[in-house]
Amino acid sequence: MYLTPKYPKDSITTHTDFVLPGETNPLNNLFGGELLARIDKCCGITARRHTRRVCVTASVNHVAFSKPIPSGAVVTVVAKVSRAFNTSLEVIADITVEDRETGEIMNAGSAIYTFVAVNDMGTPVQIPEVVPETEDERQRFAAALRRKQLSLILAGRMKPHDATELKALFTE
Repeated sequence: MYLTPKYPKDSITTHTDFVLPGETNPLNNLFGGELLARIDKCCGITARRHTRRVCVTASVNHVAFSKPIPSGAVVTVVAKVSRAFNTSLEVIADITVEDRETGEIMNAGSAIYTFVAVNDMGTPVQIPEVVPETEDERQRFAAALRRKQLSLILAGRMKPHDATELKALFTE
């Protein structure tokens, strides 16, 4: 079945919210788990927009918190599809925090999630390809295949000699 390819901009999702006191740890910074929930929702919406299907979180491939997010700060999660495979897609989230006094926007972290699109019975279904447009999107698109190959090798579902994109990193 042919599905019309889509661009990352077609499904980009931005979630902006205040950090409230009840969402913070004893140091008055946002709980990591609270931020993970926000990222998962934002990435899930992006996956749904791209596939127009129910999407389930298959894995959290990477999360990095690079800056504490204090109570009262404005935190923004921007999620964008980096690559779509047959039934799964990778979504990258960039997290920023806005200083409440200066308005300065600073990088606060990033995350990479994998989702699988499913039908009403929970069976994986084919999804549209993604066509990167910008240089950043092209880099993320290429890196997504390397991450997938590494994941498949670690899971025993791919032989290392078959991971052509991953091998290219070491043989050039």
